[in-house]
Amino acid sequence: MQQEIERTLVQRTLFAGPHPRVAPGMYVTANPAMVRPDRTGVRMEPGAILNTNTYFGRFAASYWQRYTAITAVRLEFDHDCAPDATLRVEVKASDAGGRWRPVDAVEVTGRGRSVLDLDVRRFVDGGGLWFDATAIGGGARIAEVTWSVPRPQRNRLMSVVMCTHNRPADAISTLLTLASDSIALDLIESVYVVDQGTQRVDAHDEFPAVKDVLGPRLQYLVQPNLGGAGGFNRGIHELTRTGECDTDIVVMDDDILCEPESVVRLSAMANNAVRPVIVGAQMLLLSETYRVHMTSEWEALDELKAGRPGAGGRAGLNALKKHQDARGDAGWNGWWTALLPAEAVVAAGLSLPLFFQWDDIEFGIRARKAGFATVTLPNAGVWHADFHLKDYDDWSRYFSWRNALIVAAIHGRFDPTEVATVVAREITGHIVSMQYGLAETFLLAVRDFMSGPSILADGGRSKLGELAELRAQYPDTVRHEATEGLVGDPRIVTKGHEPKEKKLDQVMAKRVVQQVLGRVRGGRVAIPADSARWWHVGLFAEAIVTDASQTGVRIRRRDKQIAVRQFRELTQVCLELRRNAPRLAAQWQAALPELTSHENWQRLFDGD
Repeated sequence: MQQEIERTLVQRTLFAGPHPRVAPGMYVTANPAMVRPDRTGVRMEPGAILNTNTYFGRFAASYWQRYTAITAVRLEFDHDCAPDATLRVEVKASDAGGRWRPVDAVEVTGRGRSVLDLDVRRFVDGGGLWFDATAIGGGARIAEVTWSVPRPQRNRLMSVVMCTHNRPADAISTLLTLASDSIALDLIESVYVVDQGTQRVDAHDEFPAVKDVLGPRLQYLVQPNLGGAGGFNRGIHELTRTGECDTDIVVMDDDILCEPESVVRLSAMANNAVRPVIVGAQMLLLSETYRVHMTSEWEALDELKAGRPGAGGRAGLNALKKHQDARGDAGWNGWWTALLPAEAVVAAGLSLPLFFQWDDIEFGIRARKAGFATVTLPNAGVWHADFHLKDYDDWSRYFSWRNALIVAAIHGRFDPTEVATVVAREITGHIVSMQYGLAETFLLAVRDFMSGPSILADGGRSKLGELAELRAQYPDTVRHEATEGLVGDPRIVTKGHEPKEKKLDQVMAKRVVQQVLGRVRGGRVAIPADSARWWHVGLFAEAIVTDASQTGVRIRRRDKQIAVRQFRELTQVCLELRRNAPRLAAQWQAALPELTSHENWQRLFDGD
């Protein structure tokens, strides 16, 4: 008698999310009056039809064919039908264009467990698998739905690294949600919580509950605030300091709404991949729990931009209306949640000490150059605070811009004329928008980049105070209550048609002249957040601009003296950047090994 091949779980079909705020259609679609779903199963009334062609319901067959040697996946489910009922389960598949086809079907009665083996060899360019279920003649329940494959030779557990800073309630909630799922927890060997705040996680009322449920897995570390880079790298450093690592490493933000099933799926892909790959979860929006921030993304180093959709990628996808059928590729994955295989971390090393922003991107680029691709796995996501609801005029722009220059210098073409032009356009846009504090923030970022790798000597800690002091000098950086901008009841003025791309430089030059010479509209106007573009705001002498967070407004007033000074400074900075770009690139590239070394990070952890 042939021995049954040992199998391993790679995915579960769940019927409800980890929190009531999550849109139900992310898991299953059905007539709500005819189904009663819970986390692992659903009771169906007679005639009920449910569909799992949803974000979390689909099996990402295309990615499994592309990155693993698996040729078939097994679908199993428990069924419990009323005496007069039949449960019909139909498996369907899609192709890269979204066209669907029937794959298999089974009709079951009574109580039992059914098994279907499904081919995954027709999905190279895209497509997924899912099932529909229909209760015929009576009520039925379907539950404990699993997708499994033969047990892989690589069978690593995971170590989770969470960085937190003054968000103890968020960190506790994420940890408890993750630990509440026994399947996910069984795959986790250790959980490193790196606390860099003054509001300590271990002082929270529910911390004892976290200790109880995680037990010896929990490693709670406290250190000075070194930003996200310092928090994540402390955990990675502890796991890899000997030059070896026995587990894959899952980096995870503290302020996410966690879906533990996504961690299961990341681990399954990593263990079954024919070559070690970084496996990232997609970022879903907390405000619109059905929307995907970016299905997969690449860096745009020539533009100093972090995220651009790759081939097959989509930004802002509504997962209730659109499926990710075409297989996309990724250059990196954000560290809101991502699995770093042990092999990649040992080979590529630690991140740059950038405080925060671009550290995960730079690591992804470096790992890619070392032969470790990134897979942003559809149907594996966590909910994260929306980027578009965070106002751009913020101290964090310093790190975003400085770090973009650093990464571009190390890994990009860093063409002197092109990089100076990008810098000039960006900062000029802020000046003509009367965002003088933001322009000063960007100018500091460029000057610090040009000062060389020594700017990273303290991991970024000293910059926080310096930025606060600098920005406090500019009233346009202050967020006011909305009622403060209503004095005189300023008229709302929305933007018109955006200038054509080939004319943007011409329009920018015109706005510079208008702002410097005062050829702008007098009086006070109100401008909504989505109309606050430089070519629109630059038409006015004073504007009450809604903050992107929708929590207040910024008051911007034309100041010729500041504008002229900043334009002169910008000219000098761009000339110097253009002249010294090759030397700066060589300097940063030479410093990379030392900056990312365990010795350098240990010095920072020790507070030196």
